[in-house]
Amino acid sequence: MNGEDTNALVGPLDSDVAIKSRIFTIRGVQVMLDSDLAKIYQVETRVFNQSVKRNESRFPSNFRFRLSMEEYRSLISQIVTSKEIRGETRGGRQKAPYVFTEQGVAMLSGILNSEVAVQVSIRLMNVFVAMRKAIASVAPILSRLDVVERRQIADQQRNEERFDTIFKAMDGGEFPPQKVFFDGRHYEAYSFAKKLVGKAAKSILLVDGYCDDVTLDILSAKRGGVKVTVATVEKTPITDTAVAKFNKQNSTLEVRHTGRFHDRFLVIDGKELYHFGASLKDLGRHYCAVSRMDAAFIPSIMQRM
Repeated sequence: MNGEDTNALVGPLDSDVAIKSRIFTIRGVQVMLDSDLAKIYQVETRVFNQSVKRNESRFPSNFRFRLSMEEYRSLISQIVTSKEIRGETRGGRQKAPYVFTEQGVAMLSGILNSEVAVQVSIRLMNVFVAMRKAIASVAPILSRLDVVERRQIADQQRNEERFDTIFKAMDGGEFPPQKVFFDGRHYEAYSFAKKLVGKAAKSILLVDGYCDDVTLDILSAKRGGVKVTVATVEKTPITDTAVAKFNKQNSTLEVRHTGRFHDRFLVIDGKELYHFGASLKDLGRHYCAVSRMDAAFIPSIMQRM
């Protein structure tokens, strides 16, 4: 590499496709390097820039500007191999090049007076126009994608705010007194139940006639050493094998059979009582609510166990 320009880094620019590949977007505008333009106009980069400098008043900053070295290195990294980058940095161009916007490229025909220059300018402008049309054709699609992405971000933010409310309440030793889960909010409801179980310091009593492996998964979120009692119907899907496996990892779980309860209740440490509009395993499947009840009802529930 001779230190004069980057022409050695590029292939022939003898087709519209090749020229399009040398139009870059920098600082939000489409530009071409001075060295690429010099190659197309069939002159040395030095001679090309001297001609422009003699007519500097025709090239304001929105027609031509110099890249920073950081911008130049970033650009070079996109179009050459790492070996060529090292050569460029070590022995090549020491100053960042100038780049020309579409208006600057159009102005070149007025200072490079030759038949070649006229034909080249026409060709370059046609390429720029074609690229603008291509970008304009996909703009509506990009706009729709942007709307979808913004909606997804908004939904995610709302969900995060809901969870933050729950987690902050937990950190303060309090839980929201009421909670409604709309149908389809499976994960939100599942996470809520696990966090609620995780509050217990000593004991958990779950009264739920419809328990299964999902119920056990939620209860496994308890702290170590917390005793769990599940009151459910005699024909429960929870098998003795499932209980034994649970206790090997999350002792201690006890299953009691009763048919005296219609609703679902959760008692935390014998002090907090929650009423569930659906079984724990079905939270979020249908529209349902969770409400914190007066702890005075806890002894009555315990007696009916």
